[in-house]
Amino acid sequence: MFNALIAKTLPIVPKSIVKAVAKRYIAGDTLNDAVQTTKRLEKAGATATIDVLGEFVRNREEAEHSREMSAQVVEAIRQHKLPAYLSVKLTSLGLDIDKQFGYENVKELVEQAKQSKIFVRMDMENTPYTDTTLKFYKRLREDGYDNVGVVIQAYLKRSEKDIKSLIDYNASVRLCKGIYVESPDVAFKNPDEIRANYKKLLKILIENQMPVGIATHDDNLISFAEQYIKGEKISKKNYEFQMLLGVREDRRDDLIKKEHKVRIYVPFGDDWYGYSTRRLKENPQIAGYVLKALLTGK
Repeated sequence: MFNALIAKTLPIVPKSIVKAVAKRYIAGDTLNDAVQTTKRLEKAGATATIDVLGEFVRNREEAEHSREMSAQVVEAIRQHKLPAYLSVKLTSLGLDIDKQFGYENVKELVEQAKQSKIFVRMDMENTPYTDTTLKFYKRLREDGYDNVGVVIQAYLKRSEKDIKSLIDYNASVRLCKGIYVESPDVAFKNPDEIRANYKKLLKILIENQMPVGIATHDDNLISFAEQYIKGEKISKKNYEFQMLLGVREDRRDDLIKKEHKVRIYVPFGDDWYGYSTRRLKENPQIAGYVLKALLTGK
């Protein structure tokens, strides 16, 4: 409870303090930082998904810059032969400016990635963008691209319907709980309800042999997934566990030791504040570190 209260005070905490605490979640400011982090993860037995931090851009120049940065990620993955793929947020590519402009930007990245046999994951943002993100995914598939995947958030009440709409595409889905603040009209708020829906959605994905990224740090959900996978004798080709950089590294190593494939989300870039505060609010225990940093300067 105390840490949760600290988390709510984050808007008034100096950004320098937030950055010092949250740096464990971020590879660094540069693409080279992300490359080196990915190489370290590879030595630990994990793969990665690399993301240029940034979202909700409001002009074409910023969107084009974001596209270029993501293009550099694809080239770095190819050049360094990294066990990684690219993640992108559509709002960083100009979705709010013009939908066709945003689509052309993501299509250009997916085309570049396809040439090097690299996968691209379109992240899911808050609910104003859910329909468009799913439409972009289906449009890309219909345009001939199979090196692209999407994200489904288990706290949304619509997610079962969305997954069923993706079955015919054999879509690669990252299944997460969801982190954006949403209305009770569209999202489950009770943690037990969210967990129950997550398990239900995971079963649907696996039963339909859709490639799934089990993206969670929740021990209840991880243990459920392990037992379900073992009981149903699910091929390792059809699933992987996914976690954030700097979170539950003990659990990450345990999953790797058990020979599960584990992929770590590796964000980098200057636009770190929004991402960092969401991570801290999602993990109130970490917010306690903010108070310690304020009191001790460490």
